[in-house]
Amino acid sequence: MVDVGGGTGGFAVPLAEAGHTVTVVDPSPDALAALLRRAADAGVAQRVFGLQGDADSLADLIPAGQSDLVLCHAVLEVVDDPSGVSAALARVLRPGGAASVLVANRAAAVLSRAIAGQFRLAGELLAFREPLGSKLGRRFDAAEVTALLEAQGLAVEQVHGVRVVSDLVPGVIADADPEALAAFELAASAEAPYRDFATQLHLLARR
Repeated sequence: MVDVGGGTGGFAVPLAEAGHTVTVVDPSPDALAALLRRAADAGVAQRVFGLQGDADSLADLIPAGQSDLVLCHAVLEVVDDPSGVSAALARVLRPGGAASVLVANRAAAVLSRAIAGQFRLAGELLAFREPLGSKLGRRFDAAEVTALLEAQGLAVEQVHGVRVVSDLVPGVIADADPEALAAFELAASAEAPYRDFATQLHLLARR
């Protein structure tokens, strides 16, 4: 599998510990060095590989049809060409392979700023519809990122919200009953409209 922008291996090393072979693509040589140290410390160095490069060059780094799973978490917000990166994700997947995509949610950015009393900024974000080619404050809603992936031939099978309310409630309230909060998050994560206010949106798409 391939972890695009996987950094120091927060996902890659646990996946390798579960028996998977993971290639991490990341532009930072320091992050990749830390990744390899982390993999060695975990005893999975033989299943973790690092490639220096950014997501926009993914098509040049990974051969087509080589992966059964691609992770692309918090990447589409910052790349130069989200459509091109989405096409590269689809290209490196085998038929039937899956893409795990995590993006920042526009609705959450508006809501969190309004709750914080930043009404002018919330209003600006509410009205702002940035082009996909712009890196300034790029955020998505579920329909936008679904369309982005489907345009590259990926079928979106699931959409979940990540941190539906966890980033909105005061810490003292969240800490009072973390099990109940986790149960609520799980229940609300797949339910519209609640998932649509989550801090991030997670999509599982298949080639």
